Amino acid sequence: MSLYFVRHQHDEQTCPARDPQAGAMLLAHINPANARQFGVNIHGDAVLDGQHTFVLILEADSQDQVEQFMQPFKQAGPVEVWPASACETVVERAGC
Repeated sequence: MSLYFVRHQHDEQTCPARDPQAGAMLLAHINPANARQFGVNIHGDAVLDGQHTFVLILEADSQDQVEQFMQPFKQAGPVEVWPASACETVVERAGC
């Protein structure tokens, strides 16, 4: 499995947290059991306060799986997915 860094951004008007139903749906979507149905393991997530930016560290066999998993977030704004590595891996291979 490969590691991915994901960033989703939206503006204040499309913030899913403002809508109780949308917020509940997205929380259910990022539930670890649901993520596994997409072949995705969630290592961590955070929202940058006041920035309307949601970041995740995910693990999956392919970037396509991550893109499919993140599809609901694309309704509110762009999603960017980058291949990533753990710090230990970067040191072992002697470079980023």
